[in-house]
Amino acid sequence: MEWTDDGIVLGVRRHGESSAIVELLTRGHGRHLGLVRGGGGSRMRPLLQPGNSVRAVWRARLDEHLGTYQIEGIRLRAATVLASSHAVFGVTHLAALARLLPERDPHQAIYDRLDHTLDDFDDIGEAAAHLIRFELAMLAELGFGLDLESCAATGATSELIYVSPKSGAAVSRQAGEPWRDRLLRLPAFLRDTGTGANGWSDQDLRDGFQLTGMFLLRHVLEPRGQGHSDSRDGFINAVIRHRARGDVASGGKTPADSI
Repeated sequence: MEWTDDGIVLGVRRHGESSAIVELLTRGHGRHLGLVRGGGGSRMRPLLQPGNSVRAVWRARLDEHLGTYQIEGIRLRAATVLASSHAVFGVTHLAALARLLPERDPHQAIYDRLDHTLDDFDDIGEAAAHLIRFELAMLAELGFGLDLESCAATGATSELIYVSPKSGAAVSRQAGEPWRDRLLRLPAFLRDTGTGANGWSDQDLRDGFQLTGMFLLRHVLEPRGQGHSDSRDGFINAVIRHRARGDVASGGKTPADSI
């Protein structure tokens, strides 16, 4: 058995004196593990860092075997992506989310979204918005997608500013006003197409983390006996600290609140 595919490094663990078992999210073969001979050595260590994009050749005698990888680098993001605390936590959390996918089951849309998310981690606000979108995509991929296209009560497609915590469906401003205290807020960047620097606010990020966090916990994590990862909390706290420093540096002139 042999195949060649692009992959993103999710994690590495030592195996024996010099080898390593490498976990990749591949484009066409899903989340897949393999043994890299010499992967525990100093020459391979920079290549096998979480968040790096690689080209992998997998070989095994039988499909159900662990098999071996031969790996070469495509985009080695780790040196820059992991230079800040929010990126360290963010990449770790993204890898934890990817591990919710069944092993060896292709999920190309998730692969492409993860690849895009990792390429845009320099700006902490954009990184936070991308991470929320990735959590939303994971909910959909696992069969618990939210219906944010039209109002659950009226069918309207405009002024969708709430989400029902029961159904996960959007609710318009008019229909939701009587129950606004019971509804979740739908952040603007999840209902609009704008992705630039003005496509989100601090309040949007607060609302987004609350929205995806609640449904991930209820539908995905708690049924597996899990909770939110420490890396998710670490990422959110890093965003909070960064925004707080920005507000202080600007002398309090920034109108947005901290997350």
